[in-house]
Amino acid sequence: PVPVNLNADLQGKTFIFTGELQKFIRREAAQEVSQRGGKVVSSLSRKTDYLVAGDRPGSKFGEAQKLGITILTEDQFEELLHG
Repeated sequence: PVPVNLNADLQGKTFIFTGELQKFIRREAAQEVSQRGGKVVSSLSRKTDYLVAGDRPGSKFGEAQKLGITILTEDQFEELLHG
């Protein structure tokens, strides 16, 4: 069964994760996104909507800054998921 209170704001949005997540297992975070209509990708591009940065983010962080992609902390990501 699909949970009832899904935040439709992620519909069509693309996410990428970098660094060590403290609050989420990466697979679970990706599942949270896909359940809400979003997509998780492994390669950063101009089409990426959000980069979620954990501890010690990799080169994707700097690349996202250059591309002007919205960068979220884990707390901000959690807020986005739960409204």
